[in-house]
Parts: sequence; C-alpha cells; structure tokens
Amino acid sequence: MEKGLVIRSTGSWYEVRLTDGTVSQCRIQGKFRIQGIKSTNPIAVGDWVDFNKEEDGTGVIRAIHDRRNYIIRKSVNLSKRSHIIASNIDQAILIITIDSPRTSTGFIDRFLVSAEAYRIPVALVFNKIDLLDVKSKEQLVKLIKTYREVGYETYEVSALNRTGVAAIKNLMKDKVSLVSGHSGVGKSTLINAVDVNLELKTGEISEAHYKGKHTTTFAEMFELNFGGFIVDTPGIKGFGIVDIEKKELGHYFPEIRALMGDCKFNNCQHLKEPKCAVIQAVENGKLPVERYTNYLAIYEDNEEETYRDKGY
Repeated sequence: MEKGLVIRSTGSWYEVRLTDGTVSQCRIQGKFRIQGIKSTNPIAVGDWVDFNKEEDGTGVIRAIHDRRNYIIRKSVNLSKRSHIIASNIDQAILIITIDSPRTSTGFIDRFLVSAEAYRIPVALVFNKIDLLDVKSKEQLVKLIKTYREVGYETYEVSALNRTGVAAIKNLMKDKVSLVSGHSGVGKSTLINAVDVNLELKTGEISEAHYKGKHTTTFAEMFELNFGGFIVDTPGIKGFGIVDIEKKELGHYFPEIRALMGDCKFNNCQHLKEPKCAVIQAVENGKLPVERYTNYLAIYEDNEEETYRDKGY
C-alpha cells in the first residue's frame, strides 16, 4: 500500500504525489461512492490517501486519511449537495477586484464565513490596483478599512505590474495556500508572477460581460519553487454556504462574535431582538452595515441579495 497526496482531480482520475515526488494516476475504489459522502467529489485536492499499484502502473485508492480542515460550498449542479474545493490547507487567499470583474461583498463574506467555520485563516488580496479610477480607489480604501478592522489581512497588488508580489510570496512561503476568486480576477496571472516556473494558463476578460474566461477546470496543487504549495481553483461564480446552522452563523463573523456577550439574550440571533448589542453597533456606526446586511442574507439563505449589484 502506498501513501500519497492528491494534487489534481479530473472527476474520475486523481493525480497522487508520493513523498519522493513521483506522481501516480489513480482511480477511486467503487465503495467510496456509497459511504454516505454527500459531496460531489468524495476525494479532494489536498487529501492524503492510501492506494494500491496495479500492473499497468495506475493505482486504486483504498482509503482516505482524516482531513484537518477543508473549504466547502454548494455544488453548482446539484444544490442539495456540496463540493469540497480543497482540504488540509494552511490558509486561503481570496483574490478580489473592484472592477473588471467586480467582486461583491456578499461573495467575500460567504467565503470568509465558510473559512471561519473550519478555522482556516484568510488573506484578502485586492488585485488590478493599476486599473482603478478615482471612484474605484475610494471603494478600495473603504473595503480595506472594513476588513482590516474586522481582523483580516489585506494586500494590494497588480499581478501585471508585479506591484506587491513580493509580499504575496512571503505570505505563501512554506504553507499550503488555497487561491480562489471569481473568473477574471487574475488568479493565474498572480500565481505566475509569484512563481515564474508554473506558467499557468491565463484568460483575457470578455469585454461584453467583464467576466474572465475559465482557464482552470479542476482544482490543482502546485509546488512552489521557494517552498510551499498552492491550490489553484476554478473561477467561482457564487459561493453557497453549506453545513452551517443559523444559530451558529454569528460566530463566523468576528466582529459579531466579539459583541455577542453584550446582547440581552444568550440565544440572540441579532435580527430584531431587544437590547441586541450587534444591532446597536450597526446603528451607532461601529459595525459595518454591509457586513450586517450580508449576515442577514446568509441567515435567510438569500444568495441573490448578497450578490445583487448595489454598490459597496
């Protein structure tokens, strides 16, 4: 029996990297699909697995090791099921753009909530800062202020001009980093700037829709030449929350979590309850309205509300 790390998944085949750096093409043992795993992908990039080598040189995965953590979202095709984006990661890096395409705060907050639920640190990387006009720069400043005050690390970069790339390299060094974001935000360009050896495909922006062309089809893990690994993911259009109970949601907003003890009721959901410290903080301008609005939208499971283009 061999042990290895899943570095790529194409749906039916998995590339598994052994400790000596060699890669085996493996398929899954049938019983995995009936073990009550509700995700569309029972094995994800980042999983450690045990497999047997076959005579033709391929492998059959027999067992999966316990996951330390994972990032999960609703499956695009089957809303009642989930899709594990990657597992066993040290941090997530969310690439955000103010324009071309615009990343909504609803998308950002859904991603952050999912990461918080599995105790995965997130760094917010604002890309394409070289393209911003005066109004967009004001929006950038406002967003950075909001998320820094909450406690998230933020970075400003231009992957094209290599502005801020050194800081991202330092952030990724010797860690397993999931890199995510909408199509067109420049994920592949940034990854290539961080490590020129990778040469990932990049796609132009469609002028008609300001959306990026999909250049990554499946999540894939790459070793960085300066130490560490990155997991490149397909561009995500939406981020549906799964496996989080409504009563727990406030715990995954750090600024709401900090105020919970001051609410009158122990089971306060911060909706319309009297003497709610969270609602008072919103009214007093001490808690960002956008974050609270997104909390309500996630609580009500209203994806459309958080993605509606209503500015920042």
